[in-house]
This record gives sequence, structure tokens and C-alpha cells, in this order.
Amino acid sequence: MIFPATTALYAALLALVYLGLSGWVMGSRVSDNVLLGDGGDASLLKRVRTHANFSEYVPLALILVALLEAGGSGHGLVQGLLLALLVGRILHPIGMFAAPNTPRQFACRGGGILLTMATIAIAAIALLLRTA
Repeated sequence: MIFPATTALYAALLALVYLGLSGWVMGSRVSDNVLLGDGGDASLLKRVRTHANFSEYVPLALILVALLEAGGSGHGLVQGLLLALLVGRILHPIGMFAAPNTPRQFACRGGGILLTMATIAIAAIALLLRTA
């Protein structure tokens, strides 16, 4: 088994995105004086859900891709999956704050979701095929 260096690099980049999202939520909490929950503020709720969505999906995706990389999968597959994940996680918050039912909302939020889910699905299937 090899050290998953490419996954480690993208994990570090995604950690910085996560910290940015955390700061975005904290800044809104401080400015709106909301210590718990969303205080009924729709904008804060979107920020909280964007942050939570990131923390719900990114760890699993990174584990799956790291297992692929450590198991010797091709660099192109690993790089492609991680790039899709990073782009998806950057697009998602942009889409969350786009006007409802606009092309930007569908492209960014929907695109972010699709890229994240595709990363997880492809990595999972690739792992299953490697172990079959």
C-alpha cells in the first residue's frame, strides 16, 4: 500500500475550503448575534446547511478516493475524482445563494451536488471492482 499523496493534497485544499465555510457561518452568527441554530434567519440557515453538507459528504469521498489511491489505482482516476470533488464543493455554496430557479442556481448547486455524488459513486464502484 502506498501513501495517498494526491488525496492528501486535495484533503488539505478541502480543509481550507471547510475553514472558509466555518468562518462564513461564524461571521454571520456574530453579526446577527445568533449563538445557536439559525435564529430564523434564512441566510444563516443556508450557510449552516452549506457547511453541514460539506462535512457530511467530503469525509466519505476522501476516504474512498484515498483507498483507491493507496491500492494503486491510476493517477488519472484519482486526480479526476478529487478535482471533481473540489470543484463540486466550491460550486455548491455559490448555488445556495443564487436566486431561486435560475440557471446559476441549477448549474452551481445542482452541479456541485452531482459532482460530489458522482465522485462517491465512481470511487465506490471502482473499489468494488478492485475487490471483486
